[in-house]
Amino acid sequence: MKVAGFSIIRNAVKFDYPVVEAITSILPICDAFYISVGQSDDGTKALIQSINSPKLVIIDTIWDDALREGGKVLAVETNKVFDAIPAEYDWCFYIQSDEVVHERYLPVIKEAMQRYRENSDVQGLLFRYTHFYGHYSYVGGGRNWYRNEIRVIRNDKTIRSYKDAQGFRTTDNQKLKVKPVDAFIYHYGWVKSPKFLQAKEQHFHKMWHDDEWMKKNIPEIEEFDYSNINILHLFKETHPEVMQKRIEAARWTFKYDERKIKRSLKDRVLFWIEQRTGWRVGENKNYTIT
Repeated sequence: MKVAGFSIIRNAVKFDYPVVEAITSILPICDAFYISVGQSDDGTKALIQSINSPKLVIIDTIWDDALREGGKVLAVETNKVFDAIPAEYDWCFYIQSDEVVHERYLPVIKEAMQRYRENSDVQGLLFRYTHFYGHYSYVGGGRNWYRNEIRVIRNDKTIRSYKDAQGFRTTDNQKLKVKPVDAFIYHYGWVKSPKFLQAKEQHFHKMWHDDEWMKKNIPEIEEFDYSNINILHLFKETHPEVMQKRIEAARWTFKYDERKIKRSLKDRVLFWIEQRTGWRVGENKNYTIT
C-alpha cells in the first residue's frame, strides 16, 4: 500500500497558518507529500522547504483571483495538486493548512486504509472534527461547527474537490461512499492572535465575495472581535506534539463567559436534542456512509 498526502497553501507566513505542523503531522504514514504553493510574497515556499523531507514534492502554481464565487479557487487548486499524484499511490490523504492530526491516530488511520484497500466500494474515509476557537483551551460546541468530513480518498481522478474544497464528490456530483475512521482532525483555523485572524478574515472572504459585500460585512479593524462567540467547551485532552511550540508561544488574551451567550429558543431546543440523542437536526452530510 502506498499513500500520498496532499495540500495547498498561499501566504502561510502572512496569515500564520500552521501548514508545517499540518504536513508533518501526517508525514509518517505518507510515502510522499504533494504540496501546491500559490504565488506568495512572504516566504511561504521557503517555509515549506524548511520541512526538509525527501517525501516532499512542491508544485508552484498561480491562483486565479477572479474565481471569487463560493471559494471556487480553493477547489481548483486542490484538484491541480491531486491530479499531479501518480497512479502508483492507493490512497491520498488531504489535509488543509490549518488542520493537524494527533500522533495517536496515525496507526488507526493506516489500519483503516489497509482494511479497505481492496474494497472498491469504499471511496474515502470519514474523520471526526475538533474545532478550536479563540485559544488552544477551547473548542466549539455549537451547531455551527461541522462534525465530520472526508480527508482520505482513493487515487481516483473522477473524485473532485467540492465547492470550496471542504469535501469531495465525483465528477457527476455524486456523494462519495465512505467508511468512518475513529480518528479526529484538529482544526486550528480560529486560533490565532486577534491581529493575524483579522488579516486572515479580510483576505479569506475575498475568495467568496465581491468588493461590495466585503465593504458591508467585513469591518476595517485592526484586531478580530472574538466576542461574537457561540458555545465553547474546555479542551481537556492533549494537543498533537507538533503543535507544542505554537501553543507555548501563544501570548494573546482570550476570555470566554458563557453567561453572555444569547441563543434563541430554537437553538436551545435543537442543542438539547443533539446533546441527548447525538442527532443533529438538519445536519448537512456531504458523504454516504457505506
